[in-house]
Amino acid sequence: MITVLFNLLLWILNLYKWAVIIAAILSMLTSFGVLDTRNRIVWTINDFFYRITEPALRPIRNILPNFGGIDLSPWVLVVLLIVAEELLARLEQALIFGTIRPLIL
Repeated sequence: MITVLFNLLLWILNLYKWAVIIAAILSMLTSFGVLDTRNRIVWTINDFFYRITEPALRPIRNILPNFGGIDLSPWVLVVLLIVAEELLARLEQALIFGTIRPLIL
């Protein structure tokens, strides 16, 4: 049962990581004029990804310095999500094996 819970959490983190990557790509394509936001479908998809990623990206943007027109916050969030996935996997191993050794390595 605990493995199913951890696998579900890892799946959610992985899905959110891909949502952040897609939102960054959509934002870049929109800013370069490749995507037309006057199209209702494009606007809806872009708005959806903006709404699900912005609450996590806003605090990172507040911490990072201003790099001009370059936004590095999605990549910082992706790295943090990868670290969270690794920590979650190690925590699962520690709970299954009953030792703290997987957490230390």
